[in-house]
Amino acid sequence: MRTSNHLIGALNFLTFVLSIPILGGGIWLSSRANNTDCLKFLQWPLIIIGVSIMVVSLAGFAGACYRNNFLMYLYLWAMFIIIATLLGFVIFAYAVTGKGSGQPVMNRAYLDYSLQDYSGWLSDRVASDSYWAKIGSCIRDSRACRKMGRNIGGVPESAEMFYLRKLSPIQSGCCKPPTSCGYVYINETVWTPGGGLVGPDTDCTKWSNDQEQLCYGCDSCKAGVVASLKKSWRKVSVINIVVLIILVILYVVACAAFRHNKRIDNDEPYGETRMEKSQPSRIHF
Repeated sequence: MRTSNHLIGALNFLTFVLSIPILGGGIWLSSRANNTDCLKFLQWPLIIIGVSIMVVSLAGFAGACYRNNFLMYLYLWAMFIIIATLLGFVIFAYAVTGKGSGQPVMNRAYLDYSLQDYSGWLSDRVASDSYWAKIGSCIRDSRACRKMGRNIGGVPESAEMFYLRKLSPIQSGCCKPPTSCGYVYINETVWTPGGGLVGPDTDCTKWSNDQEQLCYGCDSCKAGVVASLKKSWRKVSVINIVVLIILVILYVVACAAFRHNKRIDNDEPYGETRMEKSQPSRIHF
């Protein structure tokens, strides 16, 4: 019994430790939601799962220390629900971020982004008027475009140097016009129409050199946000998958240890079934 309780206590300590990267991933998404991605509902499922694992692990640890089988029974059911929820979140994250990517542009190091390349729940949610009003305002307040400015000897960098920069999806989609529009580079956030003509893309007419407008209303900006979210979610999902695998292994071991405890509590010899105990043989050797 003592060895089994020690094992369960150790397993609960490990699950408590494993909750830290999940909670950390949620906090990281929260910081990006405030500063970069600007979509603030995505981090809460991870934060809730991380906190739940912490609380349940502490409950399981207490149950092992005090040999409370009822508390351990609740712990195993709670962990089963948490594992199923985490698995559902990972599947959901990959499902909604599975389609779409940036488009390579000739003689450019950065990618262009088009909302038409993305489809599904995430892109529809980002592009909806109710959400985009908040997201666009958040991107504007984050000053992501103003941070693009680079001066060399007090002079803005040349077009050739700018074309060699690897811009983030939001910088590429929100802070400059799409390359297909044919605008001429002046500096990072000031562009003029080439020959007075612009391309057929509807985003071409939405571009403004007003630093409070730029391309915040463009579909390319919405696509940049979706691409940024996709990148963030994929990073967190890799951690979640590793944690999920370890949690499943620990859960199986905890179930075996719990069953061993019940056998000892019921005074059952190891390997002997309940049917044999309820109907013992009258012949003893």
